[in-house]
Amino acid sequence: MARVARWTVLGTAAALLVAGCSGGSSSDDGKKGTESTAAGSPSNLPASLASQKLDWGRCRATADAPAPGSDWQCATLKAPLDWSDPGGKTIRLALIRSKARGDDRIGSLLFNFGGPGGSGVSGMPAYASTVSALHERYDLVSWDPRGVGGSQGVRCRSDKEIQAAEVLDATPDTPAEETAYLKDATDFGKGCRQAAGKLMEHVSTTDTARDMDLMRQVLGDAKTHYFGISYGTELGGVYAHLFPKNVGRLVLDAVVDPSADTVGHAENQARGFQRALDDYLKSTGQDPKKGSQEIADLLKRLDAEPLPTGSGRKLTQTLAVTGIVLPLYSKDSWPTLTSALEAAQEGDGSELLALADGYNERDASGHYGTTTHSQRVISCLDDKERPTPEETKRRLPAFEKISPVFGAFLGWDTAGWCHDWPVAGQHETPEVSAPGAAPVLVVGNTGDPATPYEGARRMADELGKGVGVVLTWKGEGHGAYGSGSDCVDSTVNAYLLEGTVPDDGKVCS
Repeated sequence: MARVARWTVLGTAAALLVAGCSGGSSSDDGKKGTESTAAGSPSNLPASLASQKLDWGRCRATADAPAPGSDWQCATLKAPLDWSDPGGKTIRLALIRSKARGDDRIGSLLFNFGGPGGSGVSGMPAYASTVSALHERYDLVSWDPRGVGGSQGVRCRSDKEIQAAEVLDATPDTPAEETAYLKDATDFGKGCRQAAGKLMEHVSTTDTARDMDLMRQVLGDAKTHYFGISYGTELGGVYAHLFPKNVGRLVLDAVVDPSADTVGHAENQARGFQRALDDYLKSTGQDPKKGSQEIADLLKRLDAEPLPTGSGRKLTQTLAVTGIVLPLYSKDSWPTLTSALEAAQEGDGSELLALADGYNERDASGHYGTTTHSQRVISCLDDKERPTPEETKRRLPAFEKISPVFGAFLGWDTAGWCHDWPVAGQHETPEVSAPGAAPVLVVGNTGDPATPYEGARRMADELGKGVGVVLTWKGEGHGAYGSGSDCVDSTVNAYLLEGTVPDDGKVCS
């Protein structure tokens, strides 16, 4: 089943495919759980964890990326499986770093590229050129969060099962299609439970935020300096809430709205993707309303009869939506969308299928990545809401009014994503209030399709007065830093490198 809601991709020149928007707490409100010191560090953390020495060595190739160059080092960090029992069973987290290139080192700068489910070990080397100015004074550090990639990553089904599920209708129109759609969700959850075991109950955003503070201690940093993108902004907000006194310089770019629940996130993305599609259509000289209706009509035809492709596979309605979504993450990809839509209108689904395969991490041999597997395990542990199919059907007209192209898919996704999930969710919205924390730079892009701009102001407001500082970019695509704005890049660099906090509300056009 293709994932649309909460699926986010880092729009950079590196074209990193990382994923969506959800976050949470392993203890309902983010305030309970392990007893902490005033600085937020667990008071009963064993010395074997708090004082562990990392054995940095040459990085190896991963399933997602070749081995990086010799300036990159990798290590594993031991962390508690269950943060309410820090002296109990441990898990291993995969880390990667490249040491600061200059002499005036500030410390470590942690990166999370989104998801949840994105691999930092695979993504960090590709992103390094974008943050080369920061590399002069920071060790660039990232990791695979628990349940992801090299940190006991979860694979819930085989490649054959994934491809078989792609023919399912993600906007079911008949009782039989609805039954098949929901049964697939149940089967996916069972596969995740079998693959993850006990880990499935300990991969929440709060668990990962606590892992971050353990990293801070083991890396030898007095404060946490952090760059979170997309879902990584929610992780950063949860961290700031749990450990306000340990907040150093935090940048949150492509910001998740922490005040939105499951349905609210889907509505936000329907608006965001439709807004980006309208801007794309305007750029080609088309009327957005007419152009969107033509695309909606194409999708309706595909629902009845999928298109042939050069590979022998069929372009279904669901795969077509997935293919349309991907190029909206970056304005540079808009010409690719034009070509793919024109080909589809002429009866060839090959180009849209290729875009969908890129989005779904399917390679030429038919092997699929596992980002969406990890994403689902994490987000369904975080999110408490479980909208029923009946509730969803009542909401569909409102979703379709927001977006004739994406509304129905995002609406149905709220019912299917965590349907019959074997582990209960933990909250409706995450707690990110951080009174007493140092200023956090919150960067919003007015044309962001996956994490609409309104979320930046809401994140800043929830962080609290004097903490959240909003920087706005009037641009297109997912994320702002490294996307072509000298104003954004210089403002973020000044904050991270010199500690210069811009005025709240600064706008870069």
